[in-house]
Amino acid sequence: MDAHSDPTALDKLKARIQALRAKTIDNGCTEDEALSAAAKVAELLDRYDLSLTDVEIREATCERRSFETFRKKRIPLDDCIGAIAHFCDRRVWREKNEVGESRYVFFGLRSDIEVAHYLTELVDTAVRSEAGRFKTSREYQKFRHNERHLANSSFSLGMVASIADKLLAMKAERDHVGQTSGRALVAVKASVVEAEFAKLDMNLKTARGGRRMVSMTAYEAGGLAGASLAIHPGIGGAGRSRK
Repeated sequence: MDAHSDPTALDKLKARIQALRAKTIDNGCTEDEALSAAAKVAELLDRYDLSLTDVEIREATCERRSFETFRKKRIPLDDCIGAIAHFCDRRVWREKNEVGESRYVFFGLRSDIEVAHYLTELVDTAVRSEAGRFKTSREYQKFRHNERHLANSSFSLGMVASIADKLLAMKAERDHVGQTSGRALVAVKASVVEAEFAKLDMNLKTARGGRRMVSMTAYEAGGLAGASLAIHPGIGGAGRSRK
């Protein structure tokens, strides 16, 4: 009996996801452990989606959920949010809240939004944590005081770029597994999300990235930090994270 046909099974699934969400850096686990927990959440939701028929997915309703940045300017997470949304089969846009601060709005099926929001929290926290460690490194001390602001931003940009690349690769692997298993749920979910999104009649503009000056030394250090984060366990059968 699957989670869809048995309401109590779905409740247990939600409880397990909440327990995994509690594994945050603030609660004492490492970045690797927190991101592995996020991967496990995605695995559980993948398993739940595989228990649904195409008709049931098409009848599902889309929702939206915001992630507040509490910043009025661009932040490094901007360069990773698209990859997070793609990984979770979501649409995402950035808008201003009532006080002029930016927030990301995820739109899609509820289960996918849960993963997207959780993964955004974890990436944001991991980048802040690793950037703090970078400031205490010998490598950082070699920068002159007037170069350190550039070094800080370059490190964070390098880290989110590395994480984004990893998420895109993981997404491609998950889609391949889904296609070879004969359950092309990605296409079904995408059609549902796009149809519901069209009803919102929103006029979104694509933000231009523009050129940014970076310190390659700091950028590469951030790239290594992003590459070292273990976010692959439990995805698409490529391994299992610790329970």
